[in-house]
Amino acid sequence: MSKKQKKMLIRILTSTALMVCFHILERLSILPPSGMIRFAVYMIPYLLIGHDILRKAWKGVRNRQMFDEAFLMAVATIGAIILALYSGSGDYLEAIAVMLLYQVGEWFQSYAVGKSRRNISELMDIRPDYANIERDGILEQADPDEVEIGSIIVVQPGEKVPIDGIVIEGTSTLNTAALTGESLPRDIKAGDDIISGCINESGLLRIRTIREFGDSTVSKILDLVENASSRKSRSEDFITKFARVYTPAVVYAAIALAFLPPLFHLAAGSTAGWNDWIYRALTFLVASCPCALVVSIPLSFFAGIGGASNAGILIKGSNYLELLSKVRIVVFDKTGTLTQGVFEVTGIHHNEIPDEQLIEYAALAESASSHPISKSLQKAYGKPINRSRVSDIREISGEGVTATVDGHSVTIGNEKLMTTLGMNSVRCHSTGTVIHLAIDGSYAGHIVISDVEKPHSKAAIRKLKASGIRKTVMLTGDSAGVANQIAASLGIDQVCSELLPADKVAQVEELLAAKPTNEMLAFVGDGINDAPVLRCADIGIAMGAMGSDAAIEAADIVLMDDDPMQIAKAIRISRKSLRIVYQNIAFSITIKLLCLILVAVGLANMWIAVFADVGVMILAVLNAIRALFVKNL
Repeated sequence: MSKKQKKMLIRILTSTALMVCFHILERLSILPPSGMIRFAVYMIPYLLIGHDILRKAWKGVRNRQMFDEAFLMAVATIGAIILALYSGSGDYLEAIAVMLLYQVGEWFQSYAVGKSRRNISELMDIRPDYANIERDGILEQADPDEVEIGSIIVVQPGEKVPIDGIVIEGTSTLNTAALTGESLPRDIKAGDDIISGCINESGLLRIRTIREFGDSTVSKILDLVENASSRKSRSEDFITKFARVYTPAVVYAAIALAFLPPLFHLAAGSTAGWNDWIYRALTFLVASCPCALVVSIPLSFFAGIGGASNAGILIKGSNYLELLSKVRIVVFDKTGTLTQGVFEVTGIHHNEIPDEQLIEYAALAESASSHPISKSLQKAYGKPINRSRVSDIREISGEGVTATVDGHSVTIGNEKLMTTLGMNSVRCHSTGTVIHLAIDGSYAGHIVISDVEKPHSKAAIRKLKASGIRKTVMLTGDSAGVANQIAASLGIDQVCSELLPADKVAQVEELLAAKPTNEMLAFVGDGINDAPVLRCADIGIAMGAMGSDAAIEAADIVLMDDDPMQIAKAIRISRKSLRIVYQNIAFSITIKLLCLILVAVGLANMWIAVFADVGVMILAVLNAIRALFVKNL
């Protein structure tokens, strides 16, 4: 509980105690039933509990922006006090109780909002307090903002990684739960990239920083979460516009209720009953306060964004959270999104020598290349490359490589290279990149290299369709054969292959033009090569984007884990948040209108009006906080 909330609670309790005390004194006939002494005594708890509301109302009047809940409460309670003075009844309890109950509602709202903010802060508690810099063998703690690019920092077991960098010494496991929402540890070793916000669980790490703290992953994440509320949704804009029209409307309606019926009675020659109608008008003002709507709608979006952040889903604003709930078409980039983006040897066929020996010759012949295919061959070989065994390496552009390995002539490349050199190759019917190998002029077999599907891609597509996504599309620059096989395996509805980046934009624009206006299209990519398409779509989702500046800049939503299952979860979070928003709008407006009607016809007094107002606000706030809990979605 903050200091401000504690002070308000003390004011509430003190005012309540004074009211009870004065009521007892009244019962004991110590306090007079009317007069200025009674008035002065009862003004003590009234001013104690309501001075800030009165000050806010006066400030609004001076600035000509008076139509807010503070103005309504001030007019209603001061009017009730004036009526008590005019009638000589000395009944000031009602005005004090109205202000007291209103402040109870305000305190509850402040506590609930503060609690949700603290929950989000705790869930996103990834900001490091310091960075360890080693000087003359001694670790010194420095402010992360003061650490320059290229500095060597040390992260000990149990500490947070303060700045993005590259591990230059040490091995460990990292807890990335605060970033990705998953508790599965990640192994790390020398040469690996490391991002800020992770927790080092075991070994000591020495890291060379590659970014300043302000540009690091942890800073970008915190900035996104903190500034998300600045981008308002249509629902929030509706509430803002509604309040601007609604508040002056109810003020004028209250004035009409106070004066028109009495004037009508006077014209008809009957008793006017001014006190009764003015009391109804003041009660009407109390009942009309739009607190539940004004408070609960932004809180619902804020809680939804916070819950998503806890799950490793960063949503840049409540407008994107609202649009996400309307997504019915999801378009995927293939490499790095649905597939792992890492080529692996997936088959060895028609080989005349053992598999291990074929891979060994291929890896040695390709040892001078940095091409992904070469790396996949070396990974499959799994042993250190002895370059002394290889000589006469000659690369044939676009076709392959020839080399001498252990004195044998080795040719490795595509089918075209085999044909050029007059060698008969065996056509492969598997999908993937096919590498043919010849040793000493004789065909030795071929190796199939493929991009592997992510473990959860197929389940993710099923989840999306179960969530109401009516169409899934995959865009890729790969060949039609590879693309069609992956699309069929995953259950993708439509596939477009052999596309350049500009072609992907054109495809998304066609889909946008063809879809109904009430449906949204989301594009999911890696956020680096797909930045133009991310910006083109209704919603751009960058996945696997830890540390990627391009992803964070281009996308509307950033998934800190590269698991495609998070896409369906993000959509479910948005829909839960919007359901809560619509529930609060319908509930608040319905109860408010019913209460106003009852007050206008004289069936509800000021006590009932304030209980209805505070009760609706409390229920709406409690309902809004539900958006924070997304673990089981």
